[in-house]
Amino acid sequence: AGAAMVARALWALLAALRAGWCLLPQSGYLHPDEFFQAPEVMAGDILNLQVYYPWEFLSNSPCRTVVFPLMTSGVTYWVIKSLQQWDICSRCINSYTLLVSPRLLFTIFSFILDYSVYRLAPFWGADPWKALVLLAGSYVTLVFYTRTFANTLEGLLFALLMVLVSSRKSSGRSAEPTSSSLIGVITTAGFFNRPTFLAFALMPLLYWAGLIVDSQKSIKTLINHFLKFILCACFTAFVFITADTFYFTSMSLDNLYSTNKSSLIDVIIQLHDKMVVTPFNFLNYNLNPHNLALHGSHPRVTHFTVNGVMLFGILHILAIGAGFKMLKKCVHQLMLVRWCYRGLPGLLVHSQGSPTLLLFYFVPLAFLSLFSHQEPRFLIPLILPLVLFSASPNRAVKWKLLIVLFNLLGALLFGCLHQGGLIPCLFHLEQLIHSPASSSHPRHYTLLFAHTYMPPRSLLNIKKTDVHVEVIDMAGAGEETLCQTVQQRASNFTCSDCHIFVIIPGTVRATITKCGVSFKNETLIFPHLSMEDPPQIPVLSSGNWRSQLGLYILELNRVH
Repeated sequence: AGAAMVARALWALLAALRAGWCLLPQSGYLHPDEFFQAPEVMAGDILNLQVYYPWEFLSNSPCRTVVFPLMTSGVTYWVIKSLQQWDICSRCINSYTLLVSPRLLFTIFSFILDYSVYRLAPFWGADPWKALVLLAGSYVTLVFYTRTFANTLEGLLFALLMVLVSSRKSSGRSAEPTSSSLIGVITTAGFFNRPTFLAFALMPLLYWAGLIVDSQKSIKTLINHFLKFILCACFTAFVFITADTFYFTSMSLDNLYSTNKSSLIDVIIQLHDKMVVTPFNFLNYNLNPHNLALHGSHPRVTHFTVNGVMLFGILHILAIGAGFKMLKKCVHQLMLVRWCYRGLPGLLVHSQGSPTLLLFYFVPLAFLSLFSHQEPRFLIPLILPLVLFSASPNRAVKWKLLIVLFNLLGALLFGCLHQGGLIPCLFHLEQLIHSPASSSHPRHYTLLFAHTYMPPRSLLNIKKTDVHVEVIDMAGAGEETLCQTVQQRASNFTCSDCHIFVIIPGTVRATITKCGVSFKNETLIFPHLSMEDPPQIPVLSSGNWRSQLGLYILELNRVH
């Protein structure tokens, strides 16, 4: 009882940390997709801000559904826009609210994971509070699940699917019959969010099918379950296709009627001709090895050997060890012909929790490893079966100190350091651009970013009609190209009140000094760690370490 009380208090503390750190906010920048898969697009559509639309959301190559961005970032931006329009707050729309409001919604949604663990732990033979502490203390939950990734939603839908397929009546024998419709909805919604969701849904769906076959004697009842699943899946797909078609074709029924004077049948025919099915476009693009190579190719074992360890540490290694033991045992049983009386569903239903949870963990991992492009965030949905497996009563955690240190390091690295100066830099520039001096005397600003992640322009809070701010993203441009651009800008000031800022990490500061230009102001934002331009260890050990772990905002001097 005492240990349970301590675990509850610890979980409550970690849950408060999750919410508080979101509001602080976290300065780490994990990957451009956390902005460009939802907030950046919705800021342009709803708040009419200057943004960069990624290719996936362009009408000629729609690969992402707009439904989830609208339901998440879109809703939060509509709320703050309404609050400002109703004069409830004069400056509801600023860089802080643009960053934090979608993140806060995702943070609230992240507690679906906690609910799922609490519901699933007794079913799978895990200690509920031990599993909750493992979940809430993981830096994956603290950092990744509070960010606006499609992978985050994928993990939440996977958690809900596991809850549904693991539901049983009080007798503990039969599957819950009312979940068939919801399972169909969630599976289809997950597929439209990210088609890779099918890799995560495969084992839960097989388990669910096994439960139905095992518990129902009537063929009619079986058909009824699967019919409900298929009908609800089709209806959900229809909703997503309709919403995406209207969005990407920039049409509405009113516009069609007013412009074409079309009948309802004509409208349906025109929409059918321009029907948008984003998952198929996504798959068509990502199944092409050449396209994947543009985003980076990795060895097929990267998820198993690198990404799993990077996200989950010792828990992933222990799961691999247990997986090999389970595989050895299964081969032994196969040799003894103990499986001949049970098919796969029977094995999944009757086996103990741990072996099945390992399948829930490793089967998606294996499917995702078939693709050459492998990023750590693709695996974040797997935290649920992993913590349930690791929290089994007969599986004492002997690595508590290592787990704590690993997650502290992960939270520091990805929550604070990784590209950690870029968001504060945009906050600073937004205040500068919208300062009273700039408002009374309009100035032209050129913001040149080099060797940073792609800056989300929405955080600058610039209206589309405002032509006084120009953003140039030079990505990882070489020294010659960077110097040429900076020199050209320094010698070609187009107005007397123009301001040009160069934003670079401290590790590239020496390169700029070779360009033959001068700067009248410089601001250092600390900390900022660029893994693409990492600081050298000897330099870090010198007195210049703060500069190496910082991001510079340099105001360019005019060359006369």
